[in-house]
Amino acid sequence: MEFVTQIDKEKLEKLLSEYRALDKSLTERIAEARGHGDLRENSDYHAAREDKSMNNLRIRELDARLKSVQVIHEGEMPSDMVFLGAVVRVRDEQSGSVETYKIVSSLGDGSATEYREVTTTSPIGESLMKLRIGESVRVNLPRGERRLTVVEIVT
Repeated sequence: MEFVTQIDKEKLEKLLSEYRALDKSLTERIAEARGHGDLRENSDYHAAREDKSMNNLRIRELDARLKSVQVIHEGEMPSDMVFLGAVVRVRDEQSGSVETYKIVSSLGDGSATEYREVTTTSPIGESLMKLRIGESVRVNLPRGERRLTVVEIVT
């Protein structure tokens, strides 16, 4: 299950409708290319079929994703727990450094400058979810294991 905001869910729904609209134009493109002759040597036909296949895959993926998301509304997010939308300061227990993260859905725009955005499905984001101040967690990252402790929940 993926936690998202209502705005993020609407973005996914809009993207899905765009892919569905594209599917109709790809079907027309295939029909037009089919009329150009021998299908064995018709590169337009084969390219259109491949584009339609890729588009259908995106539609299925988005459809499945939308079925598995849980919308979290602003008032439902606990203020004393790391959750979607929270800005949290954590201390790396090995280095002692303090880093600031914002927990975002996978549709985060990456525009933040005062903190790093981590998605709820990333190793760090998933590990920090539902922790409270003072709680620690072990995070397995590609560069090795880190132990993080929540120092402060800013928002």
